[in-house]
Amino acid sequence: MLPENAEDFRTIWLHPEDDGVVQIIDQRELPHEYRIHDLKCWQDGVEAIADMYVRGAPLIGATAAWSLYLAARVSPDPEAELKSAASALLDSRPTAVNLRWAVERVLQQIAASGTDAHLSAITRSEAEAICAEDIEISRGIGEHGLQLLRAISKRKNGATVNVLTHCNAGSLATINWGTATAPVYFAHQQGIDVHVWVDETRPRNQGSQLTAWELAANKVPHTLIVDNAGGHLMQHGMVDIVITGTDRTTRCGDVANKIGTYLKALAAHDNDIPFYVALPSTTIDWESRDGVKEIPIEERDAAEVTDIYGVVDGVKTVVRTTASETPVSNFAFDVTPARLVTGLITERGICAASEQGLLELFPEVKDGDD
Repeated sequence: MLPENAEDFRTIWLHPEDDGVVQIIDQRELPHEYRIHDLKCWQDGVEAIADMYVRGAPLIGATAAWSLYLAARVSPDPEAELKSAASALLDSRPTAVNLRWAVERVLQQIAASGTDAHLSAITRSEAEAICAEDIEISRGIGEHGLQLLRAISKRKNGATVNVLTHCNAGSLATINWGTATAPVYFAHQQGIDVHVWVDETRPRNQGSQLTAWELAANKVPHTLIVDNAGGHLMQHGMVDIVITGTDRTTRCGDVANKIGTYLKALAAHDNDIPFYVALPSTTIDWESRDGVKEIPIEERDAAEVTDIYGVVDGVKTVVRTTASETPVSNFAFDVTPARLVTGLITERGICAASEQGLLELFPEVKDGDD
C-alpha cells in the first residue's frame, strides 16, 4: 500500500524482514496495479533496469547500487561476482549517466576500504547513502523550482499556474519527490493554484501511466494530453512554463531526455515560454561537452511502438496496433541543445544552461573531472 504521508514514499528499499531482498515498485504494472517486486540477486536488478521495472535516471542509479549489494552477499567469491555484476549493469541501459555514476561510486568505496573490508556492509551502506542523498537532492530541486512557480502565480494574481511536463520526472523516477515534479508538489502543498499538462509520452506512455498516476495520488490538478498537443497549448497561452527532467546533461548544458523533449523545447522557444530542466547533479556528465555528438542514444525494442498495454474489461491486455510487416525505429531519447534551455534547476540553485552556469554552482569540479 502507498504511505499516507508523502515524506514516507519510497521507490526502492531493503525488505524489512529479509536483508537479502531489495524491493521495488514494478512500474510496468502502473497505473492499473500497484505491485511490489522482489530483487533477490544482482541479475534481478539488471533485468529491472533493462526491462523498465524501474525508470528515471536517479532510481536506475539507486537500483544499480542495491544490485551491487546483492552481488556482494554472494560467496565464496564476492569480488568476482561484483565484477560481473558491474559489467552487466553498465551494459543494461546506455543513456542515463546515473547508472555509471552509482556503479563507479560503490566500486570506489570498496577499493578505498581495503582487502579486509566486509563487502556486504560497504555496499549496503553506500546504497543507503545514495538513496538518502537523492531524497535531499530532489527536495532541493523542489525548493528552488518553487520560486519560479511562486513568481508566475504572483504575476498572474493567484490565477492557475499551468506547467507542461514530458515523460515522468516525478517521485517514481527518483527515491521520492522527483525532479521536474518536485516544484509542483511543493507549490501544491503551499496552496499555490497549480495545474500540470501531462504528455502521454509515447511509446512507453510514462506520462499517462506514471506521471498522471502519481499526480492523482497527490491530488494535484492535471490533464493528460497527446504528445503533439503541447505546441497548440503554447500558441494559445495555456502554458506558463515547461519543466522536464533529464537522464544526462553535458557540462555545457545540452540535455538528453525522453524522445520528444527537443520538440517541446522548440515549441516553447517559438512561443516565448520558459523551458526549464530539473536535474540532480548526479545526472551531469562532466566529461561530455556536445550532447548531440557525444551522448549515446538508446534504441529499444520495436514492440514498444507496435504494441500498447492496457486494460480491457478489467483484464490486462497487450494490443498490436500496426501491420506485422511495418518496420519500426524506436529511439528512446533526444538531445535538447543548451541554447533552447532557459535554465537548469539543481539542488544548489538555478543556473544558465552553460558550462559557466554549472561551474558557478559546482565550483569544485575541475576541467574534465567530476
